[in-house]
Amino acid sequence: MPPRIPASERTSQKLDELLTQGVADGDARTELLKLAVRRIVEEALEAEVAEAVGRGYYENGAAPGAGYRNGYRRGRLSTAEGAIEYGVPQVADRPEPFVSRVRAGLAGRTAELERLAVEMFARGLSTRDIEAAFRDATGASTLSRSAVSQVTERLWQEYEAFATRDLNEFAIAYLLVDGVAERLHAGLPREAVLCAWGITDDGQKVLLHLAPGTKEDTASCTAFFEDLKRRGLADPLLVVTDGAPGLIRAVETCFPRALRQRCLVHRLRNLRSKAPESRWPEIALRARGCYEAASSALATVLRDDFVQTYERELPAVVQCFTDDFDACIAHLRFPLRHRRVVRTTNLLERLFLEERRRTKIIPHAFGERPVLKLMYAAVIRAAERWRGIAVGEFEQRQLRAIRDELGRAHAERVAPAVAAKGTAAVRKIRVDR
Repeated sequence: MPPRIPASERTSQKLDELLTQGVADGDARTELLKLAVRRIVEEALEAEVAEAVGRGYYENGAAPGAGYRNGYRRGRLSTAEGAIEYGVPQVADRPEPFVSRVRAGLAGRTAELERLAVEMFARGLSTRDIEAAFRDATGASTLSRSAVSQVTERLWQEYEAFATRDLNEFAIAYLLVDGVAERLHAGLPREAVLCAWGITDDGQKVLLHLAPGTKEDTASCTAFFEDLKRRGLADPLLVVTDGAPGLIRAVETCFPRALRQRCLVHRLRNLRSKAPESRWPEIALRARGCYEAASSALATVLRDDFVQTYERELPAVVQCFTDDFDACIAHLRFPLRHRRVVRTTNLLERLFLEERRRTKIIPHAFGERPVLKLMYAAVIRAAERWRGIAVGEFEQRQLRAIRDELGRAHAERVAPAVAAKGTAAVRKIRVDR
């Protein structure tokens, strides 16, 4: 006899099989939606029964009068996709018959359930959203807090799958990394959660990783990047970050073949903090003219002019402007149509705004698990609305040429300083060529 397992687990197995086979055609997508709705309904009913009998599916120790599980019978839900059958857990040996409030609330709620299924499996929902979707005609919730938490725990499983998936399929040209401060632990200061997304060689934007980064120190950032590399991410052409020293050192250590771009929005904020308010419009205009020059050579000329103009009167401004200057103009080596996108971390900043709108509805959620669950639900939803950037044939040739150039430069940097005897002449011939 096969082992007895909850109906929701059997549905999950079918759902996993379907996802493994692929859902490209319309019939498969319809079946995916049906299974998603079925699993959510079954999980909600099982959570309600667990609360009623006072124990989980495999747990012993029934309280007198609480009753016991007595198998399943079939329920049917009419939807726009057709009838959906689901398992209804039965409860026996109670003074009063068990009546499911969840099942009673399903009548007329199919549209909300379908939207809930899509949100749960594609974008994610907060506990409050799910609780609101299961309210009856009187406004009372048909799901207890514990039942809602059990359903939303699927988000954590989705996050874990996202954070461990293989990245070999992504050929990343531009990697953008930034952190957002979140209160991961009650009573402690906010800690950084690092987020990375990339733009592939063909212009598609993809969210790559989301993980705690402590204080954006070198060790945390290095571990973040090493995890990306362990999962198959190759060196990008350009990595865009703010000026956090730990993040910069980690980029230079983990991606030795990549150029580094310093976010110009952050750099201009640094400059403004050093400049007199009355002079800022003039300084900002000259700085932007340098950062947005047509080429690196012209930017260098404009930098020298900036230094000559302000070095005596405003030395702090000049020092800030010249600090890490090469990283501020790295984007000028890339295709013209891409520069506006890759010279700042603005897209990540907008992503964090979406995340803030989402997480502020539960301001007292603490702990890495609940916070990351909510953050993932927010950022994956926003990421799916991203549009790619144009990469024509000319840009593709430019990117290939830059990749070859960076590869040669890295090979020269790591080449032995003293050539083995017998190879010096060969190397000299190659250099002469």
